[in-house]
Amino acid sequence: MTQKPQLRIAVDIGGTFTDMAAFDEASGRLLFGKALSTHGELVKGIQATIDSAKIDWRDGHLFLHGSTIAINTLLERNGAKTALLITEGFRDIYEIGRVNRPDAYNLFFNKHQPLVKRSLRFEVAERLRADGSTHKPLDEAAVRELARDLKGEGVEAVAVLLLHSYRNPSHEQRVKQILQEELPGAFVCASHELSQEYREFERVSTAVANAYVGPRVSQYLGQLEDHLGQQGFEGDFYIVQSTGGLFPVEHAKVGCVRMLESGPAAGVIGAQAICAQLGMGDAIAFDMGGTTAKAGVISEGRPLTTGSALIGGYERALPIQIPMMDIHEVGTGGGSIARVETGKALRVGPQSAGSIPGPVAYGRGGTEPTVTDANLVLGRLDADNFLGGELKLDLAGCQRQMHERIAAPLGLDATQAADGILQIAVTQMSHAVKAVTTERGLDAGSFTMVVYGGAGPLHASAIAREIGIRKVLIPYAPGYFSAYGMLFSDLRYDYVRSVFRKLNDLSFDEIEAAYQKMEDEGRAALAQSGVQADGVVIERAADMRYVGQEHAVTVDLPLAFFEGKDRAAIKKQFDQLHQVRYGTSAPQEPADLVSLRVTVLGTMKKPPKHSVAQGTAVPEAAAVRAVKPVYFRSTGWAQTPVYLRDRLLAGNQITGPALIEEHASTTVIQPGDALRVDELGNLQIEIGSDRT
Repeated sequence: MTQKPQLRIAVDIGGTFTDMAAFDEASGRLLFGKALSTHGELVKGIQATIDSAKIDWRDGHLFLHGSTIAINTLLERNGAKTALLITEGFRDIYEIGRVNRPDAYNLFFNKHQPLVKRSLRFEVAERLRADGSTHKPLDEAAVRELARDLKGEGVEAVAVLLLHSYRNPSHEQRVKQILQEELPGAFVCASHELSQEYREFERVSTAVANAYVGPRVSQYLGQLEDHLGQQGFEGDFYIVQSTGGLFPVEHAKVGCVRMLESGPAAGVIGAQAICAQLGMGDAIAFDMGGTTAKAGVISEGRPLTTGSALIGGYERALPIQIPMMDIHEVGTGGGSIARVETGKALRVGPQSAGSIPGPVAYGRGGTEPTVTDANLVLGRLDADNFLGGELKLDLAGCQRQMHERIAAPLGLDATQAADGILQIAVTQMSHAVKAVTTERGLDAGSFTMVVYGGAGPLHASAIAREIGIRKVLIPYAPGYFSAYGMLFSDLRYDYVRSVFRKLNDLSFDEIEAAYQKMEDEGRAALAQSGVQADGVVIERAADMRYVGQEHAVTVDLPLAFFEGKDRAAIKKQFDQLHQVRYGTSAPQEPADLVSLRVTVLGTMKKPPKHSVAQGTAVPEAAAVRAVKPVYFRSTGWAQTPVYLRDRLLAGNQITGPALIEEHASTTVIQPGDALRVDELGNLQIEIGSDRT
C-alpha cells in the first residue's frame, strides 16, 4: 500500500536566494534547502531548493508559496499593457490622487506616476448614488464598442472602477462580463472584487495594480502548477497573502495584488510563533535578505496589520487598499551596492547586485562592493565556509575592489571603507524598525528584536545599539525563516464593509447582522478550500474615528463586546488605541464607525517546537571551529572564536566578541554582548553598551 503523502513544503523566493522549508507531519522532521534565485526562470530556482534537500514532490500533500514577483513587477514597472474603465467624469482621479506634498520646499518633487497612461483611461456612461441606487443606467452598447477598440490597441489587462460599486457591484459585474466576452485573452479586474471600502482613489489604484501585475503573476503561477504536476505532486497549492494567511492558487491568480508582501508577512508569522512558544507578547520582527530589509511588529502576541499600504514610498506611492501586514521596507540588503558619489559621498543601496551577478565575493562577475563584501573584508564571513562551504568566496577580489572603488577615492584603507559601508547600512536599516515602532507611538527599546534572513544576524547587534534595543533573539534556521514561517500560517479570508455610522446611534442588531454576513462568507470559503482545517477562528475589528475626523484607525474588538452589547467598551478600546498611536485621545467626544472588518482563520496543524539538548554554561570544546581576527569598531581587529551553532546546547553562554556560524547565516556577537542558548535553540542576546 502506497504511503500517504505527509510533507508540507514551503518555498519563499527572494531577490537573491530562494529558500525552502518542509515539515514531515508524520515524523515531525524539518528539512531545508537554499539556492540562488533564478530570475526569468523562477521555477528552476524552486526546483533547485527541492533537489538540495533531496525531497520528492510526490511525498508532498501541501505546497505553500511566497514570491516577490508581484511587488517586483509593480516597482520595476514591467507589467502588462493595462487600460482603465472608470465612471464618466472621473477619468483623472487616478492621476490627481490625494495631492500629497510631503516635501513642500523641494523644487524637484515629483508626484506618483500612474501605471496606466491617460490615453488608455476611458469613461463609462453610468452612475450610482452613494447608497447604491441607480442614478444613470449603464450604457452596455458603449462598453461593448469600447471593448472592441481595446482589442485593437493590444491591451493585455483591464481594470474597472465604477463609483460606489462597494455598495452595489452590479454595473461593475456587467462591465467585466462584456469585457470578458470581447477580450477573451485579457486579464480583467473589477474593484469590488478586491475592496469593499470607500475612497475612490485608493480603490482605483488597487484595481489597476492588480490588473497591471495580473498577467505576469497568473502566468507564473500557471507555469508552477504545470511543473508540480509534471513532478508528480498531487496535493493542494496555496499562496501566502500579505496578511501572512493562506489562500488557494486559484484565488491568487485573480487577486494577485494580495500576495505583494507574501514573503515578509510569512517571516512575521514565524516570529509570532516564536513569541507564542516563549510566552513573549511584544517583539519586532526584522528580516534582512540580499536585496531589502523589512520590519514588522508583534504586539500583545498579535502581528500589527493595516487596511492599506503605500507601495513605493510616501512621496511617489501607489496606495493598495487591501488588508496586509504592517511592514516597512528599506532598500538595504546583503547585496546592496556601495558607491562613491559626487563630493566624495559614500552611498549604500538601494541598487542591489541580486543573485546575478551578485556581490564581488560570489565570483560571478560582480565588480561593485556590497554589504556582503564588507562583511567578508572585516572577517565576519568565512571565504571557505559560506553556505557550509558550498559557495567559495573571493576575499582577494573583495579587498581589491573595496580599495579601488571605495577606499582609494575616500582616502581610507579597505578596512575603514568596509566599516563605513556597514555603519551606513545599519543606520538605514534602523529606519525600518523606527517606522513600525517609534512612528507608531511604540517604545522600540522595550521590545525584543527577532532577527532573521540570511544577512540579518550579521547586523542584529549593531542595529539594536543604533535604536536602543536591549534584547535580540536569533531563531532556529534564520536563513530559511520566511519559508519556515509559512509552515505556521493558517488559511485566512479577510472581509471589510464600509458602514458610516455614529457609534452612539448604531443598532447592535444591525452591526451583528453585518458581521455575521461576512463571517458566513468566510466559513463558506473555508469549506470550499479543499484543506481540512483543525478549527475556525473569527476575529472582528472596526475602523473608527472621532466625529469630524477624516482618517480612521483599525481597532480590534473582542467578541465579548458584542455579546454584551457593550458600546462603552468599544469606545474605550478606540480611545486607548488613539492615545498610543497619536499621543492624544478624547474620551468625551463621540466616535464614528467607518468600516467593519472580519478575519476568518482556518487553523492548521503547526510544526513542533524545535529543541536542543541541555548543556552547561560553558560550550563544549568541539563547538569552537576556529579563532580568527575580526574587526569591530570598538576594539579594532580582535582574535574572535567562531562557534558552530549546531554544536551549541541549551544553557550555553558566550560573551562577545564571537561569531556563531550555521549553514545559511552567521551571527555576530559584539564586544560587550552576552549570549545565552535557550531550550528551543534560540540565541538570546543581551546587547552591551559598547559601540560597534
